[in-house]
Amino acid sequence: MDAESIAAVRRFNRAVTQRVGALDEAHLARGRSLGQSRLLWEIGDGAPLRELRERLGLDSGYLTRMLQALDAAGLATVSASADDARARSVHLTEAGRAERAELDRLSDAQAESMLLPLDEGQRARLVDAMAVVERLLLASEVRFEVVEPSHPDARAAVEAYFRELATRFDAGFDPAATLPLGDETLSLPAGLMLLARVHGETVACGGLKLLPSGVGEIKRVWVSPAARGMGLGKRMLAELESRAREYGRTSVRLDTNRALTEAIALYRATGYREVADFNGEPYAHHWFEKTL
Repeated sequence: MDAESIAAVRRFNRAVTQRVGALDEAHLARGRSLGQSRLLWEIGDGAPLRELRERLGLDSGYLTRMLQALDAAGLATVSASADDARARSVHLTEAGRAERAELDRLSDAQAESMLLPLDEGQRARLVDAMAVVERLLLASEVRFEVVEPSHPDARAAVEAYFRELATRFDAGFDPAATLPLGDETLSLPAGLMLLARVHGETVACGGLKLLPSGVGEIKRVWVSPAARGMGLGKRMLAELESRAREYGRTSVRLDTNRALTEAIALYRATGYREVADFNGEPYAHHWFEKTL
């Protein structure tokens, strides 16, 4: 990474932390740090502690200390789940809900103070730039993880993928009519299932069959609609290709339906060449291969 880019990021970070008041001991003059105020806002109508840790990327000990401070101030309480005593959730008290509403009001006023000095064109440029920065920052936080295909998150991602195919394919999509792909096929050593996550939320998935012929077959590549425009499809392909190399495969192949025009364009742009039908997939119109 070049030094100029790193320096630019650091300048941006300094400007933002100063402008939003991250350096103040009492954020928005409410007597608590920015971290505690953000936690209060995130709790909302109640949230499991595990979810809060993942969403905010907080260490368990640090989260506990902040929750203790909110509890001492009478703003939040932590309780065990009725279904599982080991799982704990946090809820705002009546005073906490009132404080959250006040934080909302003050945060709106702070945002307005950033926009008011600017003319209409400058405001539009700033808001648009913020949206771009937000998506790129989220993209930089995506983490890939190999999981069992039976994992609940993998199941949910594949089901979302199937639902989308049903709306996009000309004749709909029936999972029972496609080529079978059992869990054992996407479990090591026969294959693997890869998830992409950001803040604990699954935003993409992809499968890889490790065929004994030295070929890896890519399956079920899906990106959540909420995460599109972040280059995740391309990154998922690259991650699957990397793992195919890791397991000694010299090429990868995949099939796709003609309705998935964005996917076809991606495959062609990333070095895949069209080949003859290699699997007889009923829903496929195009078959691709790439040498690694």
